[in-house]
Amino acid sequence: MIQQIYEQNQYLRENHFINLRIAGLSNSRKMFFADKGISEEEYKNWDETGVEASAQKFAEEIIARNLRNSVFVDITASSEIPAVYENLLKRSINIVACNKIAASSDFEKYTLLKNTARNHNCSFHFETNVGAGLPVIGTINDLIKSGDKITSIEAVLSGTLNFVFNTYDGSRTFSEVVAQAQKEGYTEPDPRLDLSGTDVARKILILAREAGYPLQFEEIENIGFLPEACMEGSVEHFYEKLTEYENHFKALFDNAQKEGKILKYTAEFKDGKAKVGLQHVAPGSDLFHLYGKDNIVIFKTLRYSEQPLVIKGAGAGAEVTASGIFADIIRSV
Repeated sequence: MIQQIYEQNQYLRENHFINLRIAGLSNSRKMFFADKGISEEEYKNWDETGVEASAQKFAEEIIARNLRNSVFVDITASSEIPAVYENLLKRSINIVACNKIAASSDFEKYTLLKNTARNHNCSFHFETNVGAGLPVIGTINDLIKSGDKITSIEAVLSGTLNFVFNTYDGSRTFSEVVAQAQKEGYTEPDPRLDLSGTDVARKILILAREAGYPLQFEEIENIGFLPEACMEGSVEHFYEKLTEYENHFKALFDNAQKEGKILKYTAEFKDGKAKVGLQHVAPGSDLFHLYGKDNIVIFKTLRYSEQPLVIKGAGAGAEVTASGIFADIIRSV
């Protein structure tokens, strides 16, 4: 994302009169600030010259510096970072979040953050929570604002799981395919968030909420396919268990093949209820021809009742996710 900002800065200045500066950076160890902007040269070793980091201190620095059109960007999967959102929004600091935790937290907290942003004339954007760079949440918002109503959502929302089940054919172990997905940057730091369906459940929850339905995470039916033993212990232990249960995963694949179908991990929202789980998908389904790490979201609305609105494309990967975050930043300023 940072590289995209550096590459695009001249275009933004010349064509949109936007001078985008990276004024602060932080990881879990160090944070670094430069009000006039961190140069590409400084970026190469900023974490060596920075000071000890904490989410709270980083937020306090942003507030204290009081820079115009500030945007706080959260590209972590940390549960600690969203704790500072409310205070930043109260100071009219825009927030762009790839992190799904805030928007999928308790409904009252989600509503509080949305209302706080509106009341303090700033933005809280999280397009990349669902579908990486695909315009999914923005499309929902446009439909709702124009007076339409979403009646159902059918989707494949995990680029990770789509990649895994498109790649797994029994010629390699399921563990090897998951490891490849992690190596190529498609999974969360802990792949179990993807494979357990937790990540997909969060995504359908966010979509339902943006569509105007006050759903809680606990209300989503999650039909799992991982043996319980795979959910215990460390990530290393998880991979060991995947290998141990290879026959289980091969049976899932074979059963779908016998029916002339393929495996897809799907999400559905209908009649105010949501569920996620592994399904056998037939060739005639809109979900069938979905390759690589692609996502698909199928909306039925009052206006799109007979012919649904379909959004389809790459739903995982650093480059497309970064471009979605970048677009949210531009919307914020």
